[in-house]
Amino acid sequence: MTEPVDDSPPVRADPETLRAVLRHQASTVTVVTAPGASAVGFTATSFTSVSLRPPIVLFCLDLSSSSWPTVSRARHVGVHLLTRQQQELAQRFATSGIDRFAAPTRWRHGPEGVPILDDTLAWLLCRVIDRVVAGDHAVVLAEPELLRHSEVDSPLLYHRGRYADLAKRPEPVAGRAA
Repeated sequence: MTEPVDDSPPVRADPETLRAVLRHQASTVTVVTAPGASAVGFTATSFTSVSLRPPIVLFCLDLSSSSWPTVSRARHVGVHLLTRQQQELAQRFATSGIDRFAAPTRWRHGPEGVPILDDTLAWLLCRVIDRVVAGDHAVVLAEPELLRHSEVDSPLLYHRGRYADLAKRPEPVAGRAA
């Protein structure tokens, strides 16, 4: 058995300490959209796959969010994985009090009236199957019904409170050790 490298004592998992720890987890940046009297959308880093059989994904949303009332009633939502060049779009959908769908946002009405953002790395049209309140958030479980994706770009990530992307590594030269 080896000695631990970090010998600092554990601390209580209060909200601020937990937030500081979770900033170390890199997350794919997504924008979730939902149709309504006024369409809504928000930037989320809490998107993940739950199951492949049947296909189920989830995202989380703060119950105090201005998007929650619409998402709480939506039968379908759009989940968009952003490209590394879409930091401004991510920031726009993370900003309160603005029309997130106004220019320069490029989007169209998709199936089920769900707003579909243009030029994203991928988008999924999902049927909401459940909403579970957990603390101050709702966990929204959804079944992807349609999707479109591109292989020509890399995702936008969020890490330590800022946007990042996957650095391109040089291709190894044939006949030389990498």
